[in-house]
Amino acid sequence: MKRTSGARLCATAAVGALSLVLITGCSDEGSKKDSKGSSKDSGSSSSAPAGKALTKAELEKLLLAQGEVKGYKVDKTDASLPASKSAAKVDKAACEPLVYAMSALPPGDTEAGAKNTVTEDKSAQAGTKSPEDISESDLEDAFDVTATLVGLSSYEGDGAQKTMKSFTDGVSACSGGFTMTAGGETQKITKVTSTKASGAGEESSAFTVVADMDGDGTATFQVEVVRSGSTVATFYGINLGALAKGGESKVPAAVLQAQAAKLK
Repeated sequence: MKRTSGARLCATAAVGALSLVLITGCSDEGSKKDSKGSSKDSGSSSSAPAGKALTKAELEKLLLAQGEVKGYKVDKTDASLPASKSAAKVDKAACEPLVYAMSALPPGDTEAGAKNTVTEDKSAQAGTKSPEDISESDLEDAFDVTATLVGLSSYEGDGAQKTMKSFTDGVSACSGGFTMTAGGETQKITKVTSTKASGAGEESSAFTVVADMDGDGTATFQVEVVRSGSTVATFYGINLGALAKGGESKVPAAVLQAQAAKLK
């Protein structure tokens, strides 16, 4: 399957589901390039006193809402994603926090979590072309949209700090890849690499995963994790248009910064 036609056929389902497991079936080849570096930076206060966990209801109020990020729309997370940690199986225990972050599940030792999807909205830019006037370039641009799966979780005591460390440890332990299973589908991650984080919140950590697309090339996705006090925010970006062009699917800075600011 050619990369452009693959993106065209699979974008609706894959972007809606956001799961690496579901994206496997689209078989679009992504980027094989990796960035270097990581960071942990201070620069924001907590949404609650350090060591005090927020409830699920409180976390839901802290999620980005419609209208809070210009050029993006906010929706509920697709129901096809794993609803709980028990629904996402990983062959290496050290890699579990990475997989949970990609599913917007609480990556640490807590069940208090909330999630949604923030998607680039190009509807305002859409033209009034008739179907016969739509070009190949128009179709590719239509799929060049980033959907970001955002998850919030909260922890008692030093749980949030321990959760952040689990990502550092996990990236190192899982650099050679791992296998995850959800919804009866198996996805092989061939490489995990630490990358430079945004510096948002009191701590931030970022990494990329390279996913095998059923033997039809690979796709590279970026994940970032930000801690503000007792709250940890995870961001997982998917852009099939970028992947189809051989690029990397990144987390939009506008989404990450807006969510981090709401946690101050």
